[in-house]
Amino acid sequence: MSTCVFVQIRCKPGTTYKVAEEIALREIHSELYSTSGNFDLLMKLYIPTGEDVGKYINEQLLPIEGIERSLTTMTFKVF
Repeated sequence: MSTCVFVQIRCKPGTTYKVAEEIALREIHSELYSTSGNFDLLMKLYIPTGEDVGKYINEQLLPIEGIERSLTTMTFKVF
């Protein structure tokens, strides 16, 4: 069973749309939203079975130019 995580992404000023486009091209997300507040984007993704969550995010998401910071929230059970 894959692991569902939510990742909040803070982008460098002026790069939010470019970051969102790059995420969309990589097709790693289930849902991607523009948000207000401390972070610019909210992404829902499913980590493939057997993959390490931290390593997957570090390799698939964080190399995208324009990402300044991320905050990952793990999920346990859907109600």
